Amino acid sequence: MGYDDFSFEELGRGYRICISTEHRFGTDAFLLADFARPRHKDAVCDLCTGCGIIAMIMHRNFQPKKLYAVEIQPKAYEQLELSISKSGVQNAAAVLGDLREWKSPEPLDVITCNPPYKISGTGAKNESESVTIARHEEMCTVDDVCKAAARNLRFGGRLCICNRPERLSDVVTAMRANGIEPKRLRTVHKNPECPPWLILVEGRKGGNNFIQIEKPLFVRSADGGISEEMQKIYTAQIE
Repeated sequence: MGYDDFSFEELGRGYRICISTEHRFGTDAFLLADFARPRHKDAVCDLCTGCGIIAMIMHRNFQPKKLYAVEIQPKAYEQLELSISKSGVQNAAAVLGDLREWKSPEPLDVITCNPPYKISGTGAKNESESVTIARHEEMCTVDDVCKAAARNLRFGGRLCICNRPERLSDVVTAMRANGIEPKRLRTVHKNPECPPWLILVEGRKGGNNFIQIEKPLFVRSADGGISEEMQKIYTAQIE
């Protein structure tokens, strides 16, 4: 189709991401991709992929065996296809479809999702329809994401989600209701003095009842600069 507001941002290592007015990305995409850390041998999928930023970062940093990215909005899907083409990525598949119905052609090892954070009917909705869909649970809920993960993950496969701290109980409840046991939790803070603004949660399909609370992640250091860990995440300095 083509749109007149497309532009490209460089991600380094030859990767380029197509952005638009409605479909852009933020720090949470880098955080979730780093938190998930798929292996070379993994088949991976990013749900609610938007412009595909999480999928592209995971491919750049970790080179999984196969990568799927599912998006319901045609404009964002077209952006992802352009990003895959411009970056010369060979083993990634953009999927235009509803995650509530999508079935992976193979069992997946890792699923990531940066879902809409706001419950439908809450908060101001003065943005465009596409932005509303991305921010509010209009087209899918956390439970829908967990159902899709349970359907597509292999036994022992991992679901990694980011969300706002106030949605933690919703994430944990939805995971457990769908046979995915929460195994890791990490909070993200703007600096050491601030409460968390983001949570990162990993669940394992068929996992045992045990969760690890990891040390907090600070985006900025006490002196106001980008923290050393956050700098590594941005620049893909993987240890």
